[in-house]
Parts: sequence; C-alpha cells; structure tokens
Amino acid sequence: MPKVSPNQAAATLARRLDRLARVSDERGATTRTFMSPAMRRACSLVGAWMRGAGLSVRVDRLGNLIGRTRAPRRGARTLLMGSHLDTVRDAGRFDGALGVLLPIAALEVLRARGVALPFAVEVVGFSEEEGVRFSSAYLGSKGYAGLLGRRDLGLRDRDGISVAQVLAGARGRFSRPGPAHGRDELIGYLEAHIEQGPVLGELGLAAGVVSAISGQTRARVAFGGRAGHAGTTPMAMRRDALAGAAEFVVAAEAFASSRPPLVATVGRISAHPGAANVIAGAAELSLDVRHPVDAGRRAAFRGLREEGRRIAKRRRLSFSMDVTQDNGSVPCSRDLTALLASCVRGRLGRCVALASGAGHDGVMISRLAPVAMLFVRCREGISHHPDEFVAQRDLDAALRITVDFLARLASRFPR
Repeated sequence: MPKVSPNQAAATLARRLDRLARVSDERGATTRTFMSPAMRRACSLVGAWMRGAGLSVRVDRLGNLIGRTRAPRRGARTLLMGSHLDTVRDAGRFDGALGVLLPIAALEVLRARGVALPFAVEVVGFSEEEGVRFSSAYLGSKGYAGLLGRRDLGLRDRDGISVAQVLAGARGRFSRPGPAHGRDELIGYLEAHIEQGPVLGELGLAAGVVSAISGQTRARVAFGGRAGHAGTTPMAMRRDALAGAAEFVVAAEAFASSRPPLVATVGRISAHPGAANVIAGAAELSLDVRHPVDAGRRAAFRGLREEGRRIAKRRRLSFSMDVTQDNGSVPCSRDLTALLASCVRGRLGRCVALASGAGHDGVMISRLAPVAMLFVRCREGISHHPDEFVAQRDLDAALRITVDFLARLASRFPR
C-alpha cells in the first residue's frame, strides 16, 4: 500500500469534511437530522471512506454507522472512537463530523505504515446527538449503549411522528436494543470534537483535553394566562402569559450570571394565539441549564423553578416546568486522558484540560466504557453556524495526536 503522510491525510480529511458538509436535507445549508434522507446519504459516503481504510461497515437499527477493524485475535478488546453525523439546522462543517472522519484518517495513516494494532477499533458515526428533530439529544448513542427508554421512543416530531414509528419503518415494530458491547470488551472511548469555545484560541493552542463533560437539564416551561383584546383590556387587569415568559427569560439570565460556571439558556419561545392584537393567553419556552457539578445544576434548576412560580403568582398565571432531558456530569477517564495529554504535549509542547460545557455522545458511552476527549481549536469559538472553521494546521495537529495516541495505547498491550 502506498505511504500516506500525516500531511496528506490531513489534506484528505479537510476535503472530506467539505464534501460531507454538502450532504444536506436543505439546499444551501448543512442540515442533517435523525433518520432523514441526508443522514442515509451521509452514512453511504462515510461508509465508503471507512471501507477504503480497511474497516468492515454496517448501519445498526438506530441508524448509527459503524466501521470496525479486524480483531487481531480471539478475545481482543475494542477501542471505540467517533462522534455524531447529525447536525443542527444550518450547521458548520466540523461539529460531530470531525470526530468521525478523524479516526478514519488516523487508521489510514497507520495502515499505510503497516502498523497492526493489538486491539480492534470501532469507529461510530452516531445518528443523533443534537436533538433537532425530537427535542431530545443522544438518541443514537443512547441506542448504542442500550439506554433507549420508552419515553425516548414516545417522543414525537413536529409532524406527530414518534421515534418508535421512525425506527419501525416498514417493519411496523421496533424493539429496544441492548448495549452494543459489554463493558469488559472495551478499552475505552475517544471522541475528538471542536472546542466550540474560545479558550484554545486565546492560549494559542491547536488542541487540548477534556477533564469532564458538564451535566445538562432541559425543560419545557409553560405560562398560562387569559387571552384578551389588546386595545380594550387595561394593563392592570391583564394576565399576559408572554409577559410572564419574558420576565422569566431575563430572570434566568440574571440567575446564571450571578453563579458562574452555571449557564442557563432560553433558546425557543412561542405565544398563543400569536396575533398582534391579542394578549397572549399561553406561552411556552425551552430552558437549558448546565453546570460541571451535578449538585450545582440541580440547585440551579430548583431555584429557577421557584423563580418561575413567583413570577406566575405575582402575575396571576399558571406555571409548569417539565424536564425533557436530564444528564449528569461525566468525568473523563484519568488514565486515558493522561495518555492523550502526553500526546498533546509531545506535539504542542504543553496541554491544557478544559471542562466541556457542551454535551457529547461520550455522556451516553460513559455507561459502557471509560471516556476521553480531544478538543480541537475552532476559529473564535464559533460553532453551530456556517462560519465554524478549523485551520488546516490544526487538523494536521489533531491527526498526529490521534495517531500518536493509538500507537502509545498499542504499546501497553502484549504482542
């Protein structure tokens, strides 16, 4: 097989990221959602690259793309690598996709060098992480880890189609799968991801490691009031649900701002009946609360619920706050992270450890295996946006670090 240098492999990686970004459900934007036509095309394209790297390829019942190297011997353990292939709407090129295509490139480099790893590698492109279609994240990695529950299967999209119906397809039935692996089969899970923040850029570093993934709670918040005529109802007599929701948005911002590193976000709000000349009788909004310490996140959620109740009582509104997603913080493996950090230092001279405020598939896979994460610098920390960008030199650094990680991990195993 011809030699493939890391420089060549990094250039190929950049071209593939560009090519994959053009696989979309929307013209003129990168959008791929759970089990959509674009996701199927993405699996076909990335699957072809996996086969070219010598991996066997399949797509499981959850739509996860799985590429696997041949085990060197019976009973050999497996290293998981990967990330998600779905995107937010009008996404960038790197979020998720980098973590799937980077290990393929690293395996191509090792294969060209004639390096035979003493363990199997399974590269997974998870079918859903962003929560766009069903407003709940991790459906792909939940299914892979055997954690998909009845509540997950009952979630419905805007068209009223449930997760269970999507997965059943023409078969008409879908049974929940068990975990793809037993914990004793696995060495661990390595996920590479853009930082989605500005710290590495400020420090002038191409990459760093993740110490922990912050816990995350999402909720659906609703205020109920009374609709009325906008011109004839005096201000003092109004029960304006949208005004109550607006006050809650500002209160959530102030609450989190006074309690770093807590973050709280309202990203979606709707009012009913939604007419310009009618006082809103109902308003619904999303709430996303994150903190690297579970106790801090839980206390914040309770505090925000009490704040909502106070607002509703003062304004004579009804109020509810129902959890739609709740994930605890996930500490990364000390052993695998230390090995990854040594690879980063070997390439960059130093290494920083960052807590991830964003959620990742590693949250679910941590139930199966120890987790490590490599963060890669992205320009100005921009993510979930078409301007998301990783420089070629940083792709090259991330690839070399990943190759080094695989080689050093292999040295721990008897030949």
